[in-house]
Amino acid sequence: MSTFSTIRNIGIMAHIDAGKTTTTERILYYTGKSHRIGEVDDGEAIMDWMEQEQERGITIQSAATTTYWTRNAKYQINIIDTPGHVDFTAEVERSLRVLDGAVAIFDAVRGVEPQTETVWRQAEHYHVPVIGYVNKMDRIGADFYPVLEDIEAKLGAQPLAIQIPIGKESSFEGVIDLIDMQEIRWDAKDEGETLLYSDIAPERRALAEEWREHLIDKLSAVSDIITEKYLGGEEIDGALIRSEMRKAVLQRKILPMLAGASRRNLGVQPVIDAVVDYLPAPDETEPAIGHRALKTPKDGKEYEEVPVPCDAKTPPLGLVFKIQNDREAGALCYVRMYSGSIRPGAVVYNIAKKKRERANRILRMHSNKSEPMESLNAGDIGVIIGMKDAQTGDTIGSEGWPVLLEKMHFPEPVISVSIEPKTISDQDKLKDILAILSREDPTFTTRENDETGQLIISGMGELHLEVLVTRILKEYKVDAKVGNPQVTYRESISRANEHSEKFERLIAGKENRAEITLRVEPLERGSGNRYNLDQHAAKAGHGQIPEAIFAAIEQGIMGALGSGIVMGYPCVDVGVTVSSIIYDENTGTEAAFTACASMACDEAMRAAGPVMLEPVMSVDISSPHESVGDCISLMTQRGGQVLSMDSKNQVDEVKAIAPMRNMFGFMTSLRSVSQGRATFSMEFSHFEKKSER
Repeated sequence: MSTFSTIRNIGIMAHIDAGKTTTTERILYYTGKSHRIGEVDDGEAIMDWMEQEQERGITIQSAATTTYWTRNAKYQINIIDTPGHVDFTAEVERSLRVLDGAVAIFDAVRGVEPQTETVWRQAEHYHVPVIGYVNKMDRIGADFYPVLEDIEAKLGAQPLAIQIPIGKESSFEGVIDLIDMQEIRWDAKDEGETLLYSDIAPERRALAEEWREHLIDKLSAVSDIITEKYLGGEEIDGALIRSEMRKAVLQRKILPMLAGASRRNLGVQPVIDAVVDYLPAPDETEPAIGHRALKTPKDGKEYEEVPVPCDAKTPPLGLVFKIQNDREAGALCYVRMYSGSIRPGAVVYNIAKKKRERANRILRMHSNKSEPMESLNAGDIGVIIGMKDAQTGDTIGSEGWPVLLEKMHFPEPVISVSIEPKTISDQDKLKDILAILSREDPTFTTRENDETGQLIISGMGELHLEVLVTRILKEYKVDAKVGNPQVTYRESISRANEHSEKFERLIAGKENRAEITLRVEPLERGSGNRYNLDQHAAKAGHGQIPEAIFAAIEQGIMGALGSGIVMGYPCVDVGVTVSSIIYDENTGTEAAFTACASMACDEAMRAAGPVMLEPVMSVDISSPHESVGDCISLMTQRGGQVLSMDSKNQVDEVKAIAPMRNMFGFMTSLRSVSQGRATFSMEFSHFEKKSER
């Protein structure tokens, strides 16, 4: 047994209101970490510690905790409870980046919901093994089997029931374990802590054997050992099923499915057992891949890929995946260690920023409480206090092994509001708070409008900005005025154009001269900006063109793309190729070439048919059957386009796209036409040319 075999780093992920936090609270209670069960509906959930989370009854920030589960050994389980609302997708993204496994929770009534698909894609991107849990089996309309079909159809996964429910809706009373072939119920007298085992009742025996046969059949498709035993007519015991299932889960070939009703304390302990049985230890996942700079570029590459072994004896290497501000301690840097170890008081090297910092204290977090750690070792997750310059996505380690772990990428904000303090004395305080919040949340940005002097804050959606503004007003106690939400537009061009620009200025008695020819062209939507330098076309009057001039030209072009064409919005999907540079070492300066490149790019884009792009949102509406017509009508009135409709047991799901500018206040209208029964979620899809409607 390796030193890592008893550690599990897992995330709890699902659509909003599927029961992530409720399930996590039960896990903490049954593992002895907490002495009472905190309920989300009462605002007393341990993992939802922020005032905003307690008031709204949703998870906003991913919360980390560590608990222990004793079976044949004592297992340490590091859990991150992630948000389900689409506006906080970045919180899920950065959690999944550092986790080894995840528990996906599905609503037994609604099945696969829109945000479930989003988090599933994120888990696929990071190759995270997953186990599934169908929650809310006690709800009206709950049905375990259609959920399995929904998972297979929408997620392309291979769900495999290792339990089937006994009853459903109000008659749900327990599960049948298909591996050990026994019934499991929970004793209501001690809040479900005691599990009651019994033989399978005769009336359920045929169904249990049918699903057990299905389990063996599906497992034999990925396991030669199971196939041999099955064809040989041998008895297949539970231990073999578990070990072969584990291999299949680690390769993401199978999704084991469990059932329960967390709110009624039914079904949670088998989920903890499944975490231990099927999800990987830190050294069972593929080694993280780092990038080390080459002293001399090879085959046009400046970096080489380096596997990072999960080993406490190698040089330290960790990823800062989240930063949270604490009023007393300052920045709490959540770190996943991939190799080596860090002790309190040690000097750590921020590899991305090439700066040394000190890890004053190292803590193990339990939601918003903490306890000190003697060291943060490979495979573990902890919090380092004392690093002043670290940001989300930074790699920390040692100067002797400067390997960069992959940086995290976050979606761009699409909605903005203006904010200004009511008193001048609060102006600096507000700027400091905005800096703290944008360091905590990479999808929250802040900028100052050059023309009006207003502070503009941008986020992922109305709820995201509403939460941040409320934190500024209540948590940080800054009295500020907030404008109405505004859409964040982009600019682009519709045709190619070439332009030559000369720059000549006398600055401080010295002549500054530069001449550049460049070509701009539109790129495919969503491809981003691209810059090319045709170095063969560079001409020098006297002497060779230094690298600093090329860097100055790139800086000028990127500055022009960032400052827009007509309306001042950032440019996207523009290709810029510099085809000619005329340089004289006597008069050519970096400042001259930066200014010349910026002016050339600006003029070229102005004559290339500038267009305004607006954010288009992907909208998912869930509505009762009788209201779906009104909901679709409401969508089309707002310039939306319905893409598909899927009818489920209790509800219809409508997928549509719509311009974001028409979606403000949509929730109020939707509630009005559906008697408050319809819900919707919305996330950024793409930018497209702004329509006149």
